[in-house]
Amino acid sequence: MSQQARITAVLGPTNTGKTHYAIERMLAHRTGIIGLPLRLLAREVYDKIVALRGPSVVALITGEERIVPDRAAYWVCTVEAMPEGMGADFLAVDEIQLCADPERGHVFTDRLLRSRGLHETLFMGSDTMKSAIAALEPKAQFMRRERFSELTYTGSKKISRLKPRSAIVGFSVENVYAIAELIRRQKGGCAVVMGALSPRTRNAQVEMYQNGDVDYLVATDAIGMGLNLDVSHVAFSALSKFDGRRMRRLMPNELAQIAGRAGRYMQPGTFGVTGEAPDLEVEVVDAVTSARFTPIKKLQWRNDRLEYGSIGRLLQSLEMRTDDDWLSRARDADDVVALKSLREVTEVDARVSTPHDVKLLWDVCRIPDFRGISQGEHAALLEVIFGYLHDKGQVPRDYMERQIARIDRTDGDIDTLSKRLAYIRTWTYVAQRKGWVQDETDWRGETRAVEDRLSDALHGALTQRFVDRRTSVLLRRLKQKESLVADVNDKGEVTVEGEMIGRLDGFRFRQDQTSSPDEAKMLRQAALAALTPHFNLRADKFYNAPDTEMDFTEQGGLMWGEMAVGKLVKGASALKPEVEAFVDEEAGADVAEKVKRRLQHFIDRKISAAFEPMMALSNDETLTGLAKGFAFQMTEALGVLTRESVANDVKALDQDARGALRKHGIRFGQFTIFMPLLLKPAPTRLRLVLWSLQKDLPEFPESPPPGLVTVPAVKDAPDGYYTQAGYRLAGDRAIRIDMLERLADQLRAENSRGGFEAKADMLSITGMTLEQFANLMGGLGYKAEKGERAKVKASATPEETPATPPQETPVQQPDETPSEPPVEAPDTTPSEMPPAEAPIEVPEAAAPSTEAPEMEVFYTFTWGGFGARKPREGGGRPQGDARGKPKAGGKPKGKGGPRRDNKAQTYQARPPKKEKAIDPDNPFAAALMGLKKD
Repeated sequence: MSQQARITAVLGPTNTGKTHYAIERMLAHRTGIIGLPLRLLAREVYDKIVALRGPSVVALITGEERIVPDRAAYWVCTVEAMPEGMGADFLAVDEIQLCADPERGHVFTDRLLRSRGLHETLFMGSDTMKSAIAALEPKAQFMRRERFSELTYTGSKKISRLKPRSAIVGFSVENVYAIAELIRRQKGGCAVVMGALSPRTRNAQVEMYQNGDVDYLVATDAIGMGLNLDVSHVAFSALSKFDGRRMRRLMPNELAQIAGRAGRYMQPGTFGVTGEAPDLEVEVVDAVTSARFTPIKKLQWRNDRLEYGSIGRLLQSLEMRTDDDWLSRARDADDVVALKSLREVTEVDARVSTPHDVKLLWDVCRIPDFRGISQGEHAALLEVIFGYLHDKGQVPRDYMERQIARIDRTDGDIDTLSKRLAYIRTWTYVAQRKGWVQDETDWRGETRAVEDRLSDALHGALTQRFVDRRTSVLLRRLKQKESLVADVNDKGEVTVEGEMIGRLDGFRFRQDQTSSPDEAKMLRQAALAALTPHFNLRADKFYNAPDTEMDFTEQGGLMWGEMAVGKLVKGASALKPEVEAFVDEEAGADVAEKVKRRLQHFIDRKISAAFEPMMALSNDETLTGLAKGFAFQMTEALGVLTRESVANDVKALDQDARGALRKHGIRFGQFTIFMPLLLKPAPTRLRLVLWSLQKDLPEFPESPPPGLVTVPAVKDAPDGYYTQAGYRLAGDRAIRIDMLERLADQLRAENSRGGFEAKADMLSITGMTLEQFANLMGGLGYKAEKGERAKVKASATPEETPATPPQETPVQQPDETPSEPPVEAPDTTPSEMPPAEAPIEVPEAAAPSTEAPEMEVFYTFTWGGFGARKPREGGGRPQGDARGKPKAGGKPKGKGGPRRDNKAQTYQARPPKKEKAIDPDNPFAAALMGLKKD
């Protein structure tokens, strides 16, 4: 063999520079072709040669790409796409050991047997091919290349303990995604590389890894095919993979092909296992580190001399066997499976009548199943394409447009975008075939543009899902020991070097929980160091803020706008709570003290303003004796007391003492003693918080909605809640205490012994239906007897009907309390209260009605006492003697019956001095006085 036509096999382990050597040899010739195992690797080599010689002389041919300049001298191809019969000076095939691959091996074997350069031929690959090459090509020379760096085994490590610049290898898409998600949570993110990715997506992911945005790479075994990456450690997450037919364990040479990517050029590399992968056996480790493997004994082969007389003859030629001991007939590849499927389709069989038809059908069957859905669906698509090519000579434009339009969308998740990329590769392949479409150049550009858009979208989706860019960027800055610049916007969002890392909630930094514990700690330290000046500026702003910007919550929290800055804690008394400021320790003691002092000022002023009448009562030095003591009790009770709890103290007060207390707005009601101004919503809300705080309640009850006279009973309400809320529990609802006193004034005018019905004014005060009112009265100690009677239609005369109905206070008035009528002198007399259901006399001349009378429900109320039904929060009695006890028999002495005269009954506001023995505040004092006169 002459020097100009030599055949050389350059063999050795990974990281020996074999591909780099082949590029140098090719560029030493005028023309050359190099075949590579992956489209990704072909693109990488193409870019390198273009950088050296320019794009005008370099061609790229793969199944989906075809870049062929007019002056192309150097052809970079996938092995399947290598042009035949070109007669280039140089020819090279990389990863020649793939001759033994069950799926693609027959293609590499064909190149080994038939592809030659005019002056030089190179086959690069593993030492395992030496014997086979020597037997099949006796003229071949061999060149052994040693690994540039040492490769060592480090055993098993958890993913969380893998060092930076590591590649974790998985053997399925699901496995790769699961590992990538774990890396994102623990390490901030990773790049993802798979053979199914487009070169554009793969390059974007690799660039992100190479430039240090992420320190980890998760990949399939695609990285074993010559991709040059800055990897220092390779970790196998599994030792078995699905080879298309079954799960099998990887051979030592396959493990070495992948592990050898660790350590680039002179840098040593390591490999190991992680996750659930078991430790490698000692003999396997020795084989990988020393690159000694069992030689390949059989190469996959398929007959290349095909006959196109008929589909049957074509299949016979494809299934032909060989007698060569080194060659083994390859199992049916996807193209043969597709041919056998289409042979069974009647429409296809009818179209195939000439060798040209058979050749066309075979070309269509060789379209790769990029989609990987099912053999049936792939065959159905091939049937459509063959039908168009056979009948019309081309795939119609409108059909191509419809197919591409469905794919040309960049929305969706990773899986959706990956499927669209796989689909567009089919039409990219069709557009690359000469004569299959009209305007080939336009379609090639269109399909490439769609692939680029989908590739960019997939890169973005992968990055968004598997990269916490914020954490990765900040950690890189920290490693470089650069100072970080923090900023806080109006929303409280904290950015460091432009990356969002958390939120400043008042004076506490809330970090996003998306980093590993160690990284989160580092980021927090960096952020707080950068935030120190912001804490001081914010503290100054808060200290000078007006009270109108602050508020308290019903659970005792203290707010500055929307930010929680502290909470109330129990103090020496209910009116003197203390505050606890929410300030990060890193903000400093000065900031914490300033915030706490400002909060204390706020709540002190809030209490003084809300309880101003009570504060004036407490500070009135003119009060003496029993009046002063009673004022102290009112202050301790926050302005609301049940009458029964201080009955003896009230009885002991003389008229002067009561008058002094009334000057401060205290109302001595039948059920409650209270200050009406403190029943407004704002004081009530604050009172409940202070009371709950002093009672050490685990959860503070909320104040009733403002403006409601009655509210539903609160389940499991703590003792004392209704009083502090300004309500009294009665039946299934609670009634506001000021409105209850108005109701009590009206009830005193009724005959509670003989029974009475509810008046319209009573229902108006409570805002209840008759049934609800009956339940309320039952809660107040009355018995309600339900009855039914015929409803009489009213036909009142002007003398019988008042011209103007009595005006009542609106039912819902949150900020208004009624003026205080003296308990001792009800402002309504029986003569002034019209009967609830006064019968109307029907004139004698009226004709009797033949219709059934309309019925109505009514209730008769009588006093029943609290013996059978005791309210939860005390039980002031509507009638009783001076000691607050009911008369014998359980029924108080009310009015003897309805008055027979039409004279208004007059009550005195204060009884005569000689009757002083009778308690003037007793709600039925007037009734007792009447009985005494009898």
